Amino acid sequence: MTDFLPLAIAVATVSDTRTEHNDTSGDALVEHLTKAGHVLAERALVRDDRYLLRALVSRWIADPGISVVITTGGTGLTGRDITPEALLPLFDKTVEGFGELFRMVSYEEIGTSTLQSRALAGLANGTVIFCLPGSTGACHTAWNAILAPQLDRRHRPCNFVELLPRFWEKA
Repeated sequence: MTDFLPLAIAVATVSDTRTEHNDTSGDALVEHLTKAGHVLAERALVRDDRYLLRALVSRWIADPGISVVITTGGTGLTGRDITPEALLPLFDKTVEGFGELFRMVSYEEIGTSTLQSRALAGLANGTVIFCLPGSTGACHTAWNAILAPQLDRRHRPCNFVELLPRFWEKA
């Protein structure tokens, strides 16, 4: 049996209205990841500004000590929702199945409203990046249904953790 491998995970809440006192989505993600045995590498609140978000996440993906970045917020359809536009240019590869799977799982909870989510994931400089909606419920759903098993190398048949060293391979 493979042992659990704790990962260093950074969490960013993307919002113009949340503060450290009312950031329930960020709180939920930190609680989930630490209960699972992972390490919170850093946590930040960043307003809905594509360049500020891109700069923060760029710093995290340049840090070899951070394996995973999770953002919450900014994946909707309003003019202020900029997370996909901010982070897609950073991705070396997109993980198309993440957004599809998130919306499928979310459909069971919120029905067709899941269409309004542009949840996405990608790889950048060997770091896995997950972009979740800003609702606390969406963070619980994503963690429980997708992230927890995929960030645990004991999950079979495969998971992101066992692939982390291979993300650096060159053709």
